Amino acid sequence: MHPQAHTDTAALSTAAPMMALSELQTLAAGRYGIEGLATALAGERDLNCRIDSDDGQRYVLKVSNPSEETSVVDFQIAALEHVASVAPDLPIPRVVSTLEGRSSDRVHLHDGSVCTVRMLTYLDGVQVKETARTPGQRRAMGHCLARLNLALRDFIHPGAHHDLLWNVSTAHRLAAKVESLVDPARRQLAQRFMTRFEQDVLPRLPQVRAQVIHNDYHLYNVLVAPQEQERITGIIDFGDMLHAPLVGEVGTAAAFHMTGSADPFEGPAQFVGAYHALAPLTDLELNIVTDLMATRHLITALISEWRAVRYPHNRAYIMRHNPAAWEALEQLADLSRQDARDRLLSEIRHRRTP
Repeated sequence: MHPQAHTDTAALSTAAPMMALSELQTLAAGRYGIEGLATALAGERDLNCRIDSDDGQRYVLKVSNPSEETSVVDFQIAALEHVASVAPDLPIPRVVSTLEGRSSDRVHLHDGSVCTVRMLTYLDGVQVKETARTPGQRRAMGHCLARLNLALRDFIHPGAHHDLLWNVSTAHRLAAKVESLVDPARRQLAQRFMTRFEQDVLPRLPQVRAQVIHNDYHLYNVLVAPQEQERITGIIDFGDMLHAPLVGEVGTAAAFHMTGSADPFEGPAQFVGAYHALAPLTDLELNIVTDLMATRHLITALISEWRAVRYPHNRAYIMRHNPAAWEALEQLADLSRQDARDRLLSEIRHRRTP
């Protein structure tokens, strides 16, 4: 296992912090001078809430998992500030400082643990998952992710090199979890894609570009205007950011567009085509991006099955992508690597044709 992998395993194995909404309201008022009503927001590792302030402004208050390294939170904050500086028109949350001018603070919980707290602006919009998918919306999402990756291209931070299990480029670290799958058919399916990753992708990853990536750009984390659902109004949840292969970002994001149309490759092809038009992938990256799309579904299935058993009270949130992940793996299993790649890259190759 990667020397830092234990940190992320701890984060996924440690329950999210517990605080009452009234305590979060007191925290927002005392640390930030913001009086308002707290509403719980979903989260996998952290405690999140929305604060509707008395003056009509809205914010997101985040209390990080006690196992989260302070350097990782500092990295996420610095990344948001960097993007706000170099690409101010990108719709990302802005960091809110404490009354003492700090970008984050520490809070002691009742059980004695210490967590990092921070506040961000709240972005308005409708989650893409709540809208009807259209080609224009998928292309807008691909274009917007390309802009975000270009903005992050030169960003460096010591906390960026932490490790995450939610990193498609290190999927082999989850190999042992394949054996824990109860259903023999699913275990065989998962092993097939794990083997494909280890043989066809892992040896090539040292040769591709790497940078800081969002790593969780999906239908829950992109917002659109209610009346203009092809206009992106927000990119949220930067909690899975890390320094990793850029093509993993594209494969991860494309994976979530396999649902919503009769042809499971129609959406991903539109998304990847729009991304590539603004931020072209190299030939090697194009060769493995489809494999990494499948790998994202594989790690989604494995991690969600594992965590749902550990935290049954949060099962609905943990398993929200699980059915689609298994369905996608079944669809991909019927295709050769070449056929799947040709279908994913159809828009790119169409543009290349004279």
